[in-house]
Amino acid sequence: MLLDRDPAVVALACRPVELVWREGGKVVSHAPQLMARLQDGSGLLLDCAGRTGSSARLAERARVVAAAAEAVGWPYRLAGPPDPMLVANVRWLAGYRHPRYAAGPWMPALVEAFRSPRPAVEAVRELGEPIALWPAVFHALWSGVLRVRLDEPLHERAVVSVARQEAGAA
Repeated sequence: MLLDRDPAVVALACRPVELVWREGGKVVSHAPQLMARLQDGSGLLLDCAGRTGSSARLAERARVVAAAAEAVGWPYRLAGPPDPMLVANVRWLAGYRHPRYAAGPWMPALVEAFRSPRPAVEAVRELGEPIALWPAVFHALWSGVLRVRLDEPLHERAVVSVARQEAGAA
């Protein structure tokens, strides 16, 4: 989900390649868990450590995968377990990733309402119908139009701001 939310990532694939090599007379193989294609055309191979971190076996395989990835000019990452609060918040926002939640005609008003950082509930109350606006706010947070701290509990009083200037804005 974290890669899916990253604007630099344009495509994801699960277990995209399997590497096979000999180690001590034994054939060993490993398929990195994910590959992300980045906007610049490069790729990123990624393995995710378990909740308790990387096993010795995965750490050793990661060393081989990192060398192979470097040989073709790709970065490789062995990611540790993400912060549980970050995961909970991103999981919630992922529920609003579908374009049907986009603000449509409200987007300019949403962007303007959060031009200065403020609690989300204040802007939603100011703009109108909460049942229609909350999904648009969550979609804008997912898509990166708006930003909020994701390492703290996400709630109606969380401070939200514009994440980036719209094209053509000064």
